Amino acid sequence: MSDQQPPKWALRIWAERERRGWSKHEMARQLMRAAGLSYGNVVNLARQIYDWEKGKHFPRDWSRAYATAFDTTVEKLFGVPDPIQRAVDLAGTLEDSATSDDWYDMERRRLLELLALSLGAGGLASSGEPIRQLLDIVLMSEDRSAEDWELACVDHLHALRTRPPIQVRDGLLIDLLALQRQLKKADTKDLPDLNRSAAGLSLILANALTRLGNHAAAIHWWRTAKAAADASGDLNLRLLIRAEEAGCALYGQRDISTVLALVDKARALASGPSSYWYADLAGTRAKALTLLGRHDEAKQELRTYVTHAGNEGPSTVIPTIWCPDQTHFAESWVYAAAGDEAKADAARTQVLAYNGDYQYLANVHLHEAICTVAQGGIDRGTQQATAILDALPTTHRSAMITETGKIVLRTVPFDQRDRPAVQDLRATLTATAPHTTALH
Repeated sequence: MSDQQPPKWALRIWAERERRGWSKHEMARQLMRAAGLSYGNVVNLARQIYDWEKGKHFPRDWSRAYATAFDTTVEKLFGVPDPIQRAVDLAGTLEDSATSDDWYDMERRRLLELLALSLGAGGLASSGEPIRQLLDIVLMSEDRSAEDWELACVDHLHALRTRPPIQVRDGLLIDLLALQRQLKKADTKDLPDLNRSAAGLSLILANALTRLGNHAAAIHWWRTAKAAADASGDLNLRLLIRAEEAGCALYGQRDISTVLALVDKARALASGPSSYWYADLAGTRAKALTLLGRHDEAKQELRTYVTHAGNEGPSTVIPTIWCPDQTHFAESWVYAAAGDEAKADAARTQVLAYNGDYQYLANVHLHEAICTVAQGGIDRGTQQATAILDALPTTHRSAMITETGKIVLRTVPFDQRDRPAVQDLRATLTATAPHTTALH
């Protein structure tokens, strides 16, 4: 290679590293961080970086970590498509008119396509463990009990709250494929429990895709989750899926009028205004009305939510999905947007005390910035938001955090949006959005 020009991708990763002033050892640390690895051999990885930048080898196992570290996409950085994104799109874009038989007939082809794509990319992760699991599904995967599938839902929800959404998405694909295989040959008596698990896993995947800004695929998975929940006959689960769908839709996924329609349609399934789910949906309605600037109506819905939702939700296939900070989060959002600093601060303190989902923590701090701007502190509020977004680890960037940052921006009066602090926030929102957002 010494007499030949390195390929364009090799020059590109060298130039991106140099532009950031990173040594090869620092590049190795950044790659491990982007891959979600808490430890590794920095020296050995730095040697590989040297070879990659010379074009001696293609960083097959590390291409997605490179893209994350440089805040771009695999396709833009290396000139090749991201196989995992292609697999997600394939799994999430079945025609609405497809029957259950159509779904099962497509299973083996889709499974083998995903396997081929993953092998071509060096696996879903550098360890190769997801490839082993995929082969298990194709060759010899054993059926799991209803309890095992419920545990899988709990585990994936924990991952969603604590790990990068890309890792969550990739892990969910493995279990969804295994569950699909089991559904195809299940006895009729086992179908309700398996459909409950399918609904739970699909819910978590739709949420992860929302965090990645892949809204089109997320909407497809919400449809799948609703269909599975309806097939299970579990009313609480049917309402949970619809409540979560409406809640995620608030983050730029759908028009606010559509969110309100989703809430009204879900409420029609609930057993009247005294039910838990009627109250829970009132929280989503309060947030939607807040986004429309209808603060008095939002506070009225918020009171319904806080007063009647209770201390815990009904039992579902994901028993850990309800957290006590959810009502306080809604209070923080609604009161902050209305400029009620005292009530917003009190609610935010409650959310932070639970130290839960990293996304909740970032967004509740952004609520404080919204309140500051709403009270007239434009420079201070937008600077707060910029600092919060800048401090986010790359792996925790989420379209749902980005969208909350955009609310800060929209709170600024039109005639004040040319201020330097506002322009800085706008630039930071673009720079810190998850890279998958730009693809869809």
